[in-house]
Amino acid sequence: MSLAPAEMSESSDSSQRPSRPTSKFVRTMRKVYRPLGFAKGYNFPLFVIFAGALMGFVLARFSYLNVSGDAPSSFASGGAPGEWYHYRNGHYRIGITMHLAACLPAGFLVVWQFVPVIRHKFLLFHRINGYLVIVLTLISNVGALMICRRSFGGGLDTQSAVGTLAILTTASIGMAYYNIKRLQIDQHRAWMLRMVFYLGTIITTRIIMILSALIISMIGSYYHAQSCDQIVFVNDGDAGKVESVYPGCANRTASSDPYVVVSANLAGGRAEEAGASLDLSFGSAIWLAIFLHVVGVEIYLNLTPAETDRLRNVSYERQLEAGYEHPGSAGLTADRWGDAPEWKPASQPAIQHVEHAPLKDGSRR
Repeated sequence: MSLAPAEMSESSDSSQRPSRPTSKFVRTMRKVYRPLGFAKGYNFPLFVIFAGALMGFVLARFSYLNVSGDAPSSFASGGAPGEWYHYRNGHYRIGITMHLAACLPAGFLVVWQFVPVIRHKFLLFHRINGYLVIVLTLISNVGALMICRRSFGGGLDTQSAVGTLAILTTASIGMAYYNIKRLQIDQHRAWMLRMVFYLGTIITTRIIMILSALIISMIGSYYHAQSCDQIVFVNDGDAGKVESVYPGCANRTASSDPYVVVSANLAGGRAEEAGASLDLSFGSAIWLAIFLHVVGVEIYLNLTPAETDRLRNVSYERQLEAGYEHPGSAGLTADRWGDAPEWKPASQPAIQHVEHAPLKDGSRR
């Protein structure tokens, strides 16, 4: 979702390395990924895996844009059992509509930000698309915060996790936006990657949640409290059926909605039991997914220092040409804001005529 060249089209320094024989498979794959702008072979499979997972998830959920429809693929019909009971009215209805209407288009658009040929040959599209993704992501965060009190049971673990994700993604957007405005492309790349990895947490959450729900269903000793109104709702309004299973619901009145204990069983055949298993699993699943994604993106960034250094030198040349003070470190870099050693460019660029040009703050070098 970057606003300037940032990632997935890694450096062409491979041309400076000694040539070595390549297999037929490698030559064939190069014919596939090089027209897309990828210069390093390892980035293309990573793009296919992670961008493909995000795109597949988004396309599979696009039907949820029909929020309240009767179609089996709508959110009201296809969401987790009991979710629509809370979301159908009030500010929760507004929140879920905002969230789905923003996060799904954002997930679809952000994938194209990481196709190198688009960034290099269609820069205007790249920038406009980046702004769209930023705005949609922020709207999605607002919607998520509005509904987290009822999302998958709305426990404090779920609410705190949603809040953490909102902070992480919003802060990453702010850092990336500031850095690209300062032409600090290496930091822009890093923060945009972080933001997208954080957004992808929801995919990993779903996988962990389902596995966890299956496990606790097999254990059979996990329970969750649900209101009788919600149980009646997921059983198509059949109060008699519900009261036969949960006698405590016989005391339900218009002014009193008692809670009963529901067994968490994903495969038990009862909608409220399946919902209970998912509600109990979601909080731990999303926190584990956040941990995996936060650690994973930092591992990737630390394994690609050559690309970071290449973009740092590109930033240096562009900042020098633009007249910024501290070229190469005009953005939020560790050597200016921390105790890292002062960064030095790999080589002096050919831009010598600006050596004594006035800087943007009015001073001179």
